[in-house]
Amino acid sequence: MSRILVVEDDADAAQVVSAYLTREGYAVEVAHDGAAGLQAALTAPPALVVLDWMLPGVAGPEFLTALRRAQRTPVIMLTARSEESDRIVGLELGADDYVVKPFSPRELVARVRAVLRRSQAREVAEADEAVEHRGLRVDPLQRQASFAGREVELTTLEFDLLFALARAPGRVFSRNDLIERVWGPDFTGVDRVVDVHVSNLRQKLASVGADALLVTVRGVGYKVA
Repeated sequence: MSRILVVEDDADAAQVVSAYLTREGYAVEVAHDGAAGLQAALTAPPALVVLDWMLPGVAGPEFLTALRRAQRTPVIMLTARSEESDRIVGLELGADDYVVKPFSPRELVARVRAVLRRSQAREVAEADEAVEHRGLRVDPLQRQASFAGREVELTTLEFDLLFALARAPGRVFSRNDLIERVWGPDFTGVDRVVDVHVSNLRQKLASVGADALLVTVRGVGYKVA
């Protein structure tokens, strides 16, 4: 189930968007101001953000700029600003799509599906690319991991876990995020299995001087720093 973050200060609009997305099977989280929405997106990145332009605290463009410094989460701008120049600004800041109010909720849902499809296709295309970050190299084709040229011997699950984290340095992954990416959606065990494998992975990284790369974010999950 993809999680969608709706950042919208108009309670009625937020309720309509949430209802339609929920009906389509998405898990929806709503934030009513930019600061709260940005914190939610950075703490536990959703599959997609529906972002209002005019927000109290942190406005949509400022939100998007800050988000793009940290992650590539897809964003659909939702706004009453209909000028072409506004659309261009939103897209240049990194928005994936732009929907003008008043809007059709069905059209918005269709655009959410389309943006998520493109995002997933991009992830598949990047899945075979080696990742390099601060001396760490993870090569999915060779199934090899190394730090500063020193190879790290990992089990299959440990390698998949490290690759999932290293592909998005700085992004915090919850246990459920990692289970979905590494163990798959049919996993029926307990989420604490992630902690065990992270602990083993951290020990192996420590053996080559890379233990500081794997960070625990208390109450949230894990990230590669």
